[in-house]
Amino acid sequence: MELRDDLVGGVVTARALTPQRSLILIALVLTGLRLVAAGTIHLTEDEAYYRLWAEHLQLGYFDHPPMIAWWIRVGEMIAGDNPLGLRLLPTLATGLTTWMIGDLTLRLGARPQTAVRAALWYNATITVALGGMLAIPDAPASLFWTLTIWCLAWAWESGRGLWWLAAGLAAGLACLSKYSALFLAPGVLLWLFLIPRGREELRRPGPWEAALIAALLFSVNVAWNAENGWPTFIRQFGRVAPGGLHPAHMAEFVLTQFLLLNPFIAVYALRGVGLGWRTRKEPGATHLMLPIATSAPFALYLLVHSLHDRVEGHWPAPLFGAFAICAAVAAERGAELGRGRLARWITPAAGLTAAAVALIYAALPQSGPLGRSDPTLPIRGWPGLATDIERLRIAQGAAWVGTQSYGVAAQLDAERRIGAPLLEIIERDRYRKDAPVRPDFTRPGVVVDLDRRLVQADLLKCFADVRPAGILIRAGSPARGARYAAFRVSGPRLDVWNQGCAR
Repeated sequence: MELRDDLVGGVVTARALTPQRSLILIALVLTGLRLVAAGTIHLTEDEAYYRLWAEHLQLGYFDHPPMIAWWIRVGEMIAGDNPLGLRLLPTLATGLTTWMIGDLTLRLGARPQTAVRAALWYNATITVALGGMLAIPDAPASLFWTLTIWCLAWAWESGRGLWWLAAGLAAGLACLSKYSALFLAPGVLLWLFLIPRGREELRRPGPWEAALIAALLFSVNVAWNAENGWPTFIRQFGRVAPGGLHPAHMAEFVLTQFLLLNPFIAVYALRGVGLGWRTRKEPGATHLMLPIATSAPFALYLLVHSLHDRVEGHWPAPLFGAFAICAAVAAERGAELGRGRLARWITPAAGLTAAAVALIYAALPQSGPLGRSDPTLPIRGWPGLATDIERLRIAQGAAWVGTQSYGVAAQLDAERRIGAPLLEIIERDRYRKDAPVRPDFTRPGVVVDLDRRLVQADLLKCFADVRPAGILIRAGSPARGARYAAFRVSGPRLDVWNQGCAR
């Protein structure tokens, strides 16, 4: 909708909006709503963990490249050390990605209404609708992945080598966000091999200059890994090695992504992939091979990985823009044939409504009647738990607080209620060893974690004296909340700070 003074009633319907105005309007409205949710809903454990990264900026970290830490630091400088500050740039990035997906659809030769549909349907995928505000590496990875494809579309349309350089810059930034962006290189090669005149482009300097720029940017993280014993490479690329055949993981992967993509969009996306392949050499057809081919290597890797290990639901997030474009074009072809009008209305309504209900529920101050089955339980009750732990620490005469989980340690740190050094005692490789504040291990400490994973016998391998200190409850009554065991420990048998305790 748009206000106009020169028309009766002062209103123009959406049909009177230009495609670019419609795309901007969709991006702005959804970004505004996400900003409200971002500032209201408590941090997830992973977000709290990445917040710790932002306290000491580096060119790499144990789990991922550094981009999300840099983004969090910028957001905190603008909006403060709070959920909105952490999520500010990821939320804005999702808005920008929304616009780019719509504009990219136009560049590929689709109709204006198809471009608007692609932008809207991208946000109607469950992964984006729920996670488009989260401060996790998928946020910058999705932005820069989409930016790479957008620049490639401009390069192909304009024939200007400058756009190849921009694509290389975007791809390099994507690699500094998440290593999955490395699959862009084989994807671009596949695209050029499959389309008419694509191989001719490989005889020009543009693609190779783009690859060089991306490699130079990524090299800063490679250098950091080399200086620090290759921690990120070992952790991430170690997943590539197969660990036995488990076909059940593939079924889980396919079903999960079918649901997270939004079942309606998933069906249309599959049709769009087939349509793109059949029309790849037709003059005047929407150039779907660009998003399809650039997505194919990463999608194939995930499929193969699922044969031997679980694929986390958010891993394919950078591909969702391509899926939305394919789905929107397939839906447009159905409209030409007079089919699926109801489905095209239900598709965005179902995804956006389900996400809105879930986000509103997550923003409520108290959880509902689901108890420990509540999917929002992991983000509830942290201020109260941190307060209870600080009281227990003082009562036990403890000089420091430990946890077995990086997520618990990060959430407690984000609450800023514990007046003593706080550390995770198992995976010490995740943390810097030169932190300015260290626990005094000559004095007792309190170790707290979920009672299902904190066992006294395990702590006795690490400390000479381990005594139960009670049970704490997060988010609700003892029957409904999450239960945490606490132990008073002293006399470390190992170098807890540098080596950690063996689980």
